Amino acid sequence: MTVLNVSDLRCTFDGVTAVDRLSFAVEPGEVVSLIGPNGSGKTTTLNLISGLLRADSGTISLDGRRIERASVEQIAEAGLSRTFQNGRVFAGLTVTDNVAVGLHSTLTAARPLRSWSGAPVLRWVPLLAELALALAPTPSVRRERARVNAQADEQLRRFGERLVPRRDEPADTLSYANRRRTEIARALVAAPRLLLLDEPTAGMNRTETNEVAEQLAEVKAAGQTILLVEHKLDLVTALSDRVLVLDEGRLIASGPPEEVRRDPAVIEAYLGRRRSR
Repeated sequence: MTVLNVSDLRCTFDGVTAVDRLSFAVEPGEVVSLIGPNGSGKTTTLNLISGLLRADSGTISLDGRRIERASVEQIAEAGLSRTFQNGRVFAGLTVTDNVAVGLHSTLTAARPLRSWSGAPVLRWVPLLAELALALAPTPSVRRERARVNAQADEQLRRFGERLVPRRDEPADTLSYANRRRTEIARALVAAPRLLLLDEPTAGMNRTETNEVAEQLAEVKAAGQTILLVEHKLDLVTALSDRVLVLDEGRLIASGPPEEVRRDPAVIEAYLGRRRSR
């Protein structure tokens, strides 16, 4: 089954069209990159898919399930994880706890009555139950915590000496690059059906970028399905099975990385002119 199917997606802001009738699909185990000039609609597309924004029209399906009107929480529970253009970590939590947050949607013992959380009047009841179990955990909650910590440690080991020695340190003591690594680990920990990466190496130097590229290549080799937004074309070329190029919210090219880089419409979008013949 196709993991992600986007059909005829459209989104406007105060009359400005940010995404214009966009359609594409992502297959299991595929890495698809969205590229394009600044303001072309890449991050807006990720925000529409992950539920942070609502589309004006069009459909989005994850594993065949329509999600364009689902809440962020429902989409996460359906198997989607993401990172953000501007790295986001919980500064006061340890590195391990930051990664463990990514497993919140999988908790059962620590989240009783979770089905009530969508009810406007009753949603405070499961919140109070979660608080009570956090203060006085039952044996099943303690077992679940042990499982969560073990899974968080597994992801930290993916980043080796960059994160493992810092597992118990507050996230606000990390370097910028290690905060980005922590965010990627948090997105991966729940083994998502679809991983959205929004410029995961933004702000990194060449050495840091190359390290993260190698780690993402390992994630790809393990079969993780990824939709990637990235400006560094060398990284896009190395990781991607297909590249989609946006310009002013429209899809102007699609195909293998090297083919797309030679497309005249892509060259014009990036350079503002067509390549001389």
